[in-house]
Amino acid sequence: MEDDKGRESGHLMLITPERVFYAGLLGRPRERCSGAVHIYVAIREGLRLTTAGGQEVRCELAIVPPNLRHTIMSEYRSVLSVLVEPESIRAGAGEHLVGRMTGPQRESFVHRIRSVYEEFRRSGCPGGITTADFDTLCFGEPLPRRVLDPRVVRAIEKIGRFSGEPVTADSCAADAGLSASRFLHLFKEETGISFRSFRAWKRARHLLHFANQDLNLAHLAQDIGYPDSTHFSHSIRRFYGLKPRAIFMGSRDLAIYRSGQAA
Repeated sequence: MEDDKGRESGHLMLITPERVFYAGLLGRPRERCSGAVHIYVAIREGLRLTTAGGQEVRCELAIVPPNLRHTIMSEYRSVLSVLVEPESIRAGAGEHLVGRMTGPQRESFVHRIRSVYEEFRRSGCPGGITTADFDTLCFGEPLPRRVLDPRVVRAIEKIGRFSGEPVTADSCAADAGLSASRFLHLFKEETGISFRSFRAWKRARHLLHFANQDLNLAHLAQDIGYPDSTHFSHSIRRFYGLKPRAIFMGSRDLAIYRSGQAA
């Protein structure tokens, strides 16, 4: 599905179940902690990445592992960003990707991701793009997939529906025919992250689908599954470094494209 809001601004976002490609504003530089592998590429000029330990790096490309607190600032008004969901790639593949993108191939990755942006800006994002298609465009080849236990796959699909009552570990455990403690152990063993942290990130990620719409934020928070507006605001600010209202104000000219295919 396509939204034409970003034709003049060049701001766009492609959202798939396992990847996101974003070209747009960063907002004020504040600490953030994404649940995904986060790749930042400067459209022009440079970036400044500061990690939680206070180390600052100036670069054209920065790649940040999931759940690492950091601050990113772009010297140009807009930035390119690619998100990779860690549970979708084989264990160790994220570290390998970091090595590739920060090694001798760094400049070629910068050029590749900028070229993908120019193509998306010129022609729009392709409909029905799969994860393998996305990876080939941005990384030159599909990233190796993680094979998950079917019971964990069903729980992830349930979390991703965002309909009805909020998904709990107890309900997922019952669906899997396991005790709650055994299910929680299995989920973390398979995905590398706790069920609660995973659900919190996916809830915040789902907000991206609505970022350019004029919505009542309190109603949206309830629809996504937040217990109240305060919890909603704190969670979004932790993941994105911005309050929900700031995200929506900065996304009015953002074209959003969506694809539902993972494999």
